[in-house]
Amino acid sequence: MIKCAFCDKEIEFEGRASRNDTCPHCGRDLHCCLQCKFYDPGSYNECKEVLAEKVVDKERANICEYFVLKGAKESVFGRKAMAKQALENLFKKK
Repeated sequence: MIKCAFCDKEIEFEGRASRNDTCPHCGRDLHCCLQCKFYDPGSYNECKEVLAEKVVDKERANICEYFVLKGAKESVFGRKAMAKQALENLFKKK
């Protein structure tokens, strides 16, 4: 269960949010800075992820590769899991 940053209603959501996903209640974009767990108005570029590119419109859908839906549980698609898998793939015997 996540909570929409715009209408504050709870949403059932599994997996990763795509750029086209919207809140079923208010229709606003889910894959935007305001919906991301790294969004922080007090941080540089308003983002805790220092490697993320600057996004000007924080309320509209974007293609940030560091995006993680605020309140979403880490899944097999999480950045840590993807990095670990890539590292393991480097050392697999063929």
